[in-house]
Order: sequence, then C-alpha cells, then structure tokens
Amino acid sequence: MTSQLEQLRQHSVVVADTGDIEAIARFKPIDATTNPSLLLKAAALPAYASHIEAAVAAARGDDKVGDAGDRLAVAIGGEILKLVPGRVSTEVDARLSFDTEATIAKAHKLVQLYADAGIGTERLLIKVASTWEGIRAAERLERDGIQCNLTLLFSFAQAVACAEAGVFLISPFVGRILDWHLANGMATPATPQDDPGVQSVQRIWRYYKQHGYETVVMGASFRNTGEVLALAGCDRLTISPDLLAALEQSDAAVEPALVDDGTRAAPPARLDEAAFRWQHNEDAMATDKLADGIRKFAVDQRKLESLLAAKLG
Repeated sequence: MTSQLEQLRQHSVVVADTGDIEAIARFKPIDATTNPSLLLKAAALPAYASHIEAAVAAARGDDKVGDAGDRLAVAIGGEILKLVPGRVSTEVDARLSFDTEATIAKAHKLVQLYADAGIGTERLLIKVASTWEGIRAAERLERDGIQCNLTLLFSFAQAVACAEAGVFLISPFVGRILDWHLANGMATPATPQDDPGVQSVQRIWRYYKQHGYETVVMGASFRNTGEVLALAGCDRLTISPDLLAALEQSDAAVEPALVDDGTRAAPPARLDEAAFRWQHNEDAMATDKLADGIRKFAVDQRKLESLLAAKLG
C-alpha cells in the first residue's frame, strides 16, 4: 500500500521543517525550512561541529558573533541544499522584525554569503516575519530578485498584505493558532476541519486562488497529522520529521481537502498601513502569537550567539 506521505505528495509539495540533515536525507522533501530555533537544535548535532568551527574562524567585522551566526546559518543551509532539489529558507534575525532597512541589508548579506559558497538565489528563500515592516522589506527584496518566505503569519490581514506585496511564499501557522485557542478556553476540536489553524489556512488559500494571487501558500507549524491531511491540496506543507514519520507509517487513504474550483474575482482595494494595523490588531490571537513568535526566535538567536561567543573567546 502507498503511505500517506507518498499520497500527500500527489496533492501538495512536501517540505521538511528541520535542519537535521539525517531527517532530510530520509524523507527526501523538495525544500527545507529553517529558523533560529531549528538552527539552535542543528548546532548541537555532530554533523555541524566543523561548520561551527569554520564560522567562528571566518567571523569578521565589529560584530563577530553576529557574523559567525550568519555564516553558520548559510553553512547549514548549504548542507541542506546538497540533499534537496529545491530551496532552503534562511531566516533574517527576528530582532530586525520592525526595521525594514535593516531587514533588507541582512537579506542581502545572507544572499552574498550564499553566493560566496557558489549558491544562487534560485535555491534560496529569505524568511522574514510578517510584520508591516517585514512585508515592506520583502516587497523590495522581491524586486531585487530575492524571493522571500513570510513567516509568523497568523492573521488574514497579514496574508492579504503579503499577496499584495507580491511575495513569493507565505508560511501561515496552524498549530500555534490552535495552541492559543486551547489556552484561551476552546475545547479540543472534534475534527481537524474544526481546527481554527486549519480553517485559517483554508481561508487564505481560497482567497489567493479566488483573486488570482501567485503567492505560494505553505501551511506550517503542525501539531498532528490530522491538521496536515486537512490541508492536502495546499500549495506546500512544511512538516516536522516526527509527523513525516507518522505519515510514512500509515497507509490510510488521503483525499485532497483543497481543490481550486476556478472561480476568479477582482481583488478588493489594497490594504494601506492603517487598515493593515487595525485589522491585525482586531485579531487578539494573531497579535499575541506574532509578538510571542518574534520574542521566542530572538531568545533562540541569543542562545545560538552565546554558543558562538564562547567559541570566539
């Protein structure tokens, strides 16, 4: 029998949400995504020990720790690209989430480090938090030929603004949306279709298709395989190794949950900054989880930098 993982690949592009090269080699995803938390985990793996030493040795400039962190992220991305045919997503420092110009500068630096390693922009996505400032940075980066993955996306307003900015891909979160609702008194959903995170991604995907937006929708942050399968048919799904393994071990039937019916309509008027901020602010879950996600990525970035600082002496 065909596994659920193989069946899912017939409906959606499967992406690995990990920096673990052993897991990537096992599950053979098209792309792979990383973030500061995943890089921190990856830095503890023996396979990357030599890359840490090399990043530290090559670090230069006034901020050697930060430079070493960028070099390590690119080195890990380079190793991942040896195993996937598509792209790797490398994230801009979460502490720059409210600084458009600094985000653009960091993105260009990461792209240059990849170029120095012989890796072109066609193999990369630069991950940026879906703040107003991050979306504006991504809009300009896209014009520069640097394609972006807009992450920490929780509200419909964020999704609309990303599509209007012409970003290549968004990563709307599923599990973290469910986490928030459970923590705020919601009963456990009876079915995956009742999961508020699943419903959020379904709404975004349908809106994009209805209005002809080319931005790729990649569901992310899954808590169980039910959430994953409830989004079969979404453009891409980025899935952790444990859930990839669970899908591989089941041969139950997988049916497409999202099917484009071909209906098209002109999009509404473009969101300006005031409308974006108001609509996002009206979503308590989204405002809480965006802020929380940025803080947590910043914490893990600092932990990674502490590890590198110790190596730098």
